[in-house]
Amino acid sequence: MFEAYQIYEHKQSRGRQIINILLPLATGLLTLIFPNFLYLIAGGYLVALGVLFITNNYPSVVSALPIVAGIIIFIFPELIPITFAVFLGVFGFFMLFLFHLSVMGIITLIIAALIIANPDSVAYLIAFFLIAYAITNIIRIYNNWRNFDETQDRDEVIIE
Repeated sequence: MFEAYQIYEHKQSRGRQIINILLPLATGLLTLIFPNFLYLIAGGYLVALGVLFITNNYPSVVSALPIVAGIIIFIFPELIPITFAVFLGVFGFFMLFLFHLSVMGIITLIIAALIIANPDSVAYLIAFFLIAYAITNIIRIYNNWRNFDETQDRDEVIIE
C-alpha cells in the first residue's frame, strides 16, 4: 500500500512582511510620480514580485505569472494595458481562491476591468492597485501583531 506525506512549513518572517509592504508601496508611488516610465516601473515590479514569490515558496505557476508578464511589458511596452489587466485578472482569481483575500481579490478584478475599459488611465489604476495592495498588507500585519499569542510564535507544521 502506498502512503504519501506532505509537510508544509508556514511562517513568514518580519523581513518578508516588510518587503511585501515596501515593494508595492514604492512602486505605486513611483508610478504616480513618473507615469511616463510606466513600462519600466510596472515591468520591474512584476519581475521583482515573481522573484519574491519564488523566495516565499509559492507554486511555480503563481511565481512564473508575474515574471512572464513583466518580460512581456519590457519587450512590448505598448501592450501594458492588456498585459497588466490579464495579470491582475489572473492574480485576482488567485487572491480569491488560493490566498483567501476576498476583498482584495474583488478589487483587483474590478481594476483589471477598468484597465480594459479605459486604457488611457492605466498608470493611475496600476498605482491605485499597488497602494491598495500595500495597505492591505499593512492591515494584515497590524492584525497579526494585535492578535499575537504564543501559538503564533512557533512554526506551523501540517502533515497530510
